[in-house]
Amino acid sequence: MNDSGIVEQSYARGEDLPPLLDQTVFDNFAVTAGRFGDNLAIADAAAGRTWSYREMLRDVRALAAGLRRAGVRRGDRIGVWSPNCAEWVLAQYATAAIGAILVNINPSYRQNEVDFALRDVGISLVLVSPPFKDSDYPAMVAAAVRALAEPIALVVFGSPEWEALLAEPTETELADVARAGAECAVDDPINIQFTSGTTGAPKGATLTHRNILNNGYLVGELLGYTEADRVCLPVPFYHCFGMVMGNLAATTHGCAMVIPAPAFDPAATLAAVSEFSCTSLYGVPTMFIAELALPDFAAHDLSSLRTGIMAGSPCPEQVMQEVVDRMHMDEVSICYGMTETSPVSTQTRTDDALARRVGTVGRVGPHLEIKVVDPATGETVPRGTAGEFCTRGYSVMLGYWNQPDKTAEALDGAGWMHTGDIAVMDADGYVQVTGRIKDMVIRGGENIYPREIEEFLYTHPDILDVQVVGVPDERYGEELMAWVRLRDGVADFTADDLREFAEGKIARHKIPKFVHVVDEFPMTVTGKVRKVDMRATAIELLGLGIE
Repeated sequence: MNDSGIVEQSYARGEDLPPLLDQTVFDNFAVTAGRFGDNLAIADAAAGRTWSYREMLRDVRALAAGLRRAGVRRGDRIGVWSPNCAEWVLAQYATAAIGAILVNINPSYRQNEVDFALRDVGISLVLVSPPFKDSDYPAMVAAAVRALAEPIALVVFGSPEWEALLAEPTETELADVARAGAECAVDDPINIQFTSGTTGAPKGATLTHRNILNNGYLVGELLGYTEADRVCLPVPFYHCFGMVMGNLAATTHGCAMVIPAPAFDPAATLAAVSEFSCTSLYGVPTMFIAELALPDFAAHDLSSLRTGIMAGSPCPEQVMQEVVDRMHMDEVSICYGMTETSPVSTQTRTDDALARRVGTVGRVGPHLEIKVVDPATGETVPRGTAGEFCTRGYSVMLGYWNQPDKTAEALDGAGWMHTGDIAVMDADGYVQVTGRIKDMVIRGGENIYPREIEEFLYTHPDILDVQVVGVPDERYGEELMAWVRLRDGVADFTADDLREFAEGKIARHKIPKFVHVVDEFPMTVTGKVRKVDMRATAIELLGLGIE
């Protein structure tokens, strides 16, 4: 209710400034490289290599010419399957330069999943890393190509074929790249990212130049980025967190992209921050927890840090306080979004109070609209009322690749993206995401939102982290199970311990009946907890059989 006594609806519109960029990804990058040619653009710490913006532009143009020589044309789908490395970044901008569509392939995929990815969107060429850890990317792609019997070209980073793609181009070839770039439009598809597929086969969210360029740019604007910033990126490039919020936020401002390691390593991350005097650090809460827990944490000089992004899942207040106090990240920001929206829809501002940064996911970003609706009726609910979070604007995807039926389920006729997340908007427009509609537990007719219970259990002195899921129950339909990570030195924790702590503090029907102590949760590469896996494991542990 506002000062006039009128009940406000859960709707908000972002600022109109700064203006949206009306450029393609490559055109914007080329302008930045022209302005800040001597600035550090890429630092691949693990490989011991660096690029200035001038050098990066040279190699991006060379790779673009090499791809054209290989027959790549506008609209062709080019896969990239690799952990984080400088080659991934070069491929991102080179494909954009000639209008090819970059297809991000999750580096944790196994054979069946990469078979699906190559087939689903019609990839004609795939760039892969040499084998890394237990993933032999070249061998799996070769097996997929044999099984699919499709003419898919394979190029391994660092191979003679890769070096041939990067060979110095002729003037004629550079002119060909320029012509190909001139044919690109800002609303052309430029990127396909597969959603997690927790409710079925992954879907290829199709994003445009306008989508991802502006989302990266505006995220960087809200972080106050300038050409003096250096952004440490331990988050994966295959996901929007790395390639949009990281790379595109950097190149739209002339910042450096610092790659600490191919995959997340807390010690390597802090070493890179220190070595390259990074001003910004990205991660999900579990990454920051791991960094703060390093025995030699104090040996790393983090005094250059001022900002960064924490996203992927809610951050416990204690962790956020330590990030501010011990890592010097006074201006750390919380972002919320999804692949289908490029990804960020809401963001905390650098001057927001700590309570905003642990209790909300911020407020609407520039040039976007958000609302919270009743999932059953679609009507916008009053502020303070839970409902489904929806967003509309420049960031919303074109749709799912070749899946108009799935696109229609997510995007309504008015252009609103229905996220499936349960949210509450407060009087000031700040949003709290309380869970997924599909994660909601219905116990004896009562709707229970696991996030509310998790927030309460975080206050238990023995609990480091907690996730709550629903499990089948003959009497009530569903019961609650808490998966608990304990603090160091705590030997055990039972359902009786939890019940004793919760009695009289939360409603009885919200007290989990079961407790399962674990060292870690099943998670995606981007740090999102896979509750679908937890629920399946819980059913097995409790001997409840198959639903």
